[in-house]
Amino acid sequence: MPTYTAPGVYVEEVPSSQKILSAAPTAVAAFVGFTELAPTDDPLDPQGLAPRLVTSWTQFESLYGGFAPGCMLPLSVYGYFANGGSIAYICRVPNTEPAGEPATAALPAADRSLGLPVAVTSVEPDANIAVQVTSDDAGDDDDAQPTFTMTIIENGVAVEEFSGLSFDKGDSNVATKVNATSTKVKVDLDLAEDADVASQLELVKPGTYSLSKAAPIPVPVTGKKFAGSESARAGINGLAVAEDVTMVIVPDLVTAATKEDGSLDLGLWKAVQTALISHCEQNGNRMAVLDAPPGMNPQQVKEWRSETAMYDSAYAALYYPWVKVENPNPTNGETEILIPPSGHVAGVWARTDDTRGVWKAPANDTMRGVLDIERSVTQNEQSLLNPIGINCIRPFGTRGIRIWGARTLASDTDWNYINVRRLFNMVESTILEGTQYAVFEPNDMALWEGVNRTVSGFLRGLWTAGALSGLSADEAFYVKCDAETNPPESVDAGMLVVEVGIAPVKPAEFVVFRISQKKQVAG
Repeated sequence: MPTYTAPGVYVEEVPSSQKILSAAPTAVAAFVGFTELAPTDDPLDPQGLAPRLVTSWTQFESLYGGFAPGCMLPLSVYGYFANGGSIAYICRVPNTEPAGEPATAALPAADRSLGLPVAVTSVEPDANIAVQVTSDDAGDDDDAQPTFTMTIIENGVAVEEFSGLSFDKGDSNVATKVNATSTKVKVDLDLAEDADVASQLELVKPGTYSLSKAAPIPVPVTGKKFAGSESARAGINGLAVAEDVTMVIVPDLVTAATKEDGSLDLGLWKAVQTALISHCEQNGNRMAVLDAPPGMNPQQVKEWRSETAMYDSAYAALYYPWVKVENPNPTNGETEILIPPSGHVAGVWARTDDTRGVWKAPANDTMRGVLDIERSVTQNEQSLLNPIGINCIRPFGTRGIRIWGARTLASDTDWNYINVRRLFNMVESTILEGTQYAVFEPNDMALWEGVNRTVSGFLRGLWTAGALSGLSADEAFYVKCDAETNPPESVDAGMLVVEVGIAPVKPAEFVVFRISQKKQVAG
């Protein structure tokens, strides 16, 4: 209580006992896998392994490059944004190592007929170096020998500069002058033997020339590399620092798990997906979007799911079969390429959240950018796959290619449906974040009633929006925070206990019409 010692008028601000809860984000994807490039935006993370936030395909390209052979992640990210995704984290897993050879470039003469007279080679292997060439100002002396300046740029920063360079044999010779002092590059000249001709060569064509690195060497990627480490901010477990992630996708399993003979290492496939499911369960606010192995028919994928994978989790959803998209790097006339569907599926999840809400099952919606599927699944075949949590992707003629399943991999029927699990994730995250104000407040009736009103107001809004079932708010949810949930021993232990129950909306997975024939009775 404030103390008043002088006569006058005083104003006191009394904080409200009811706060407003804002729904936690539900459509934030994280992709773990291979990329063309490693981002260089963080000097503390030279390999670019820590999660990076991207909000568009253009931003992804600027950090990680574009489509590349052997990398499914760029195709999946592209499909995610095309289908309605807007926020994603990228966690790069290194699948190559530097070649360990110097970077090189050949600089062209201003006269193209003279070829590439200057060869520049980096001193250090795999250096990120560019050479900038500019013409020197000759001043008023028209008879002066034309010269040029060469600036060495490393990692975007100018580190060395050499001016007054020429092709003459004296001290201004570009090779002589640069090689004498440069610690970054070496220069070789390929000039005509005739000195008179060489002295009359025009200058190097002005411009900036990047030294090309040797192609990196592929290295095997183990399940441990995919799993990564929370402390190292790498791999699947490195996503722990991205607290707002709600969907995790690992599309590059096919590259890592493909053996030399072309067969799949299903042991590695299961090891990585098991690590992904474990990560999602431990964090409690995200789900794994899993891909079935490629090349399997419905019978084979059923056996793999039941006898090999044997996943049982409410925090994972499995999709089958793979989808065909346009090949961004067509070779041998192959204009289409098979990719895992998880990236496109995550985009549909995000689109459903945006247009309908997280409580709407992300199914019976078209997949943008998909040209075809690996193999068709019939109604009877899906009747075997759907009960064991395999969500099928099926073509429906003029209605397009649609996701035709919304089940998790849980055996517990309370968590059969993706939208139910994700709704609870959102509610739990919202209440957890939105009631932080209650920490260290006096644990009494006033606090209990305030928390009750805060949580009840949020849940009432969900019920009004159609997220909860029930003809009345009382049927849709309840919030209990009183002396019964907070007895003296609980208060003495510094605990505030709030009991919340909600009745989630479940999808009409099977729509049944009962049709009978009505016979006309003679009058």
